[in-house]
Amino acid sequence: MASKRPPGLFKRKGVWHIDKQIGGERICESCGTSDLDEAQQYLARVIEEKRKARIYGVRPSRSFEQAATKFIIENQHKKSIRNDIGRLKNLMPWVGDVPVEKMHRGLLDAWVAARVRDNISAGTINHGIKVVRRIMNLAASEWIDENGLTWIASTPKFKLLDDRRKKQPYPLSWDEEVRLFAQLPDHLRAMAMFAVNTGCRDGEICSLKWKWEIPIPSLNTSVFLIPGEMVKNGDDRLVVLNRFAEEVVDSQRGIHTENVFSFKGKSVTRMLNTAWLKARERAQLHQVRVHDLKHTFGRRLRASGVSFEDRQDLLGHRSGRITTHYSAAELSNLITAANTVCAEGENKPEIVIVRRFGLS
Repeated sequence: MASKRPPGLFKRKGVWHIDKQIGGERICESCGTSDLDEAQQYLARVIEEKRKARIYGVRPSRSFEQAATKFIIENQHKKSIRNDIGRLKNLMPWVGDVPVEKMHRGLLDAWVAARVRDNISAGTINHGIKVVRRIMNLAASEWIDENGLTWIASTPKFKLLDDRRKKQPYPLSWDEEVRLFAQLPDHLRAMAMFAVNTGCRDGEICSLKWKWEIPIPSLNTSVFLIPGEMVKNGDDRLVVLNRFAEEVVDSQRGIHTENVFSFKGKSVTRMLNTAWLKARERAQLHQVRVHDLKHTFGRRLRASGVSFEDRQDLLGHRSGRITTHYSAAELSNLITAANTVCAEGENKPEIVIVRRFGLS
């Protein structure tokens, strides 16, 4: 005789799920099985764990997948949440079913080995380990259940991989800039020219909106104020335009109603795309990243004798100053500083770049 289905279990796409009030808490989760008897056993175990937690203060067992889901739900505001979701999806087949109280660094070894075989860099792998470490730290310190207990009693250490081969900044020489930019398609060349003359990051340039432009009539120019939620350090980012950056912005007017930079009527999601990778190969600059344009701007400012404080403001670095409140005189000073990298011919600020053999 077939088992009678108890209340609180239902079948969806061939798999039994729980939907039941237990001790005043609604439990909704998969049993992970299509067998009714196994589903009933799973439900009985969940009920018993909840009873023990309520009476004896015993923590119920939760999977790492449950912890990862909670982390994603609570961190929708993070600028990097999409990247975190991608890393966690990659991890789930390896550790998703592991009880969170039994998680430790050794359980990630098989996943790490697989990523290494796929030629994934140590830095990228470390990002995944950092997300796991953050989730475990939250489970041990901030996540409190209905019985007043943290999800786990403590968290083990999650050692990162040795990342000595981490890519170093590669500021471009003037000749390298010419070689690279000549290989870029028009829309990417404009974005790259803007980057190397403002020090903006890839994401800041791709998301740049016309509504963020602020005219400065007394100086016959404008600046952009990027909202903090679009900036890595969370602070509003003042973007000062030198002569070359201003020319780039003017060349984009009227092309797109919302975004300063676009391609075929659509926004550009990232500059470090296939077109960029192909262009740097043709230019024989295999190691150059979009972020190196920011380094190039910073090094050229320094070579021009621009002060540390002005470099901080122009590059959008966090400082103790309120960096979005300036008088016209202060803005004029920053514009003058930014224009020092626009000199031509023999007046260009030349950077003496010392590189290890084999990296140039």
